[in-house]
Amino acid sequence: MKKNDYKLLGTILGIAVLLLLGRSLKEDGKANIIQVEVNGVLRGEYVLSEDREIDINGTNRLVIKNGKADVIDAKCPDKICVKQKPISKSGESIVCLPNKVIITVVEGKENELDAVVK
Repeated sequence: MKKNDYKLLGTILGIAVLLLLGRSLKEDGKANIIQVEVNGVLRGEYVLSEDREIDINGTNRLVIKNGKADVIDAKCPDKICVKQKPISKSGESIVCLPNKVIITVVEGKENELDAVVK
């Protein structure tokens, strides 16, 4: 590799690191929300900042604690949803196919007005 190749590689890596840091440090004041769907129907939305335990349709048990959501029990043969890691970031999900349960983290909505139209 030549000198200019190292400069280009360093620049690309530097930009990538800055983008990752900016995304991880972004604080927009929105609380993430857990959406629980059973058989394609939205059954509930829960704020990640409130600790609670939720019974989902009598088949799965969801625990929200310390800003993370985790399935701790399921009435299905393989229990893959129980083995998944807790979720907390927008876009992450836990799926239990036998029970048709999908738990997804979505960004919260701000309660402030953007504009007023007369």
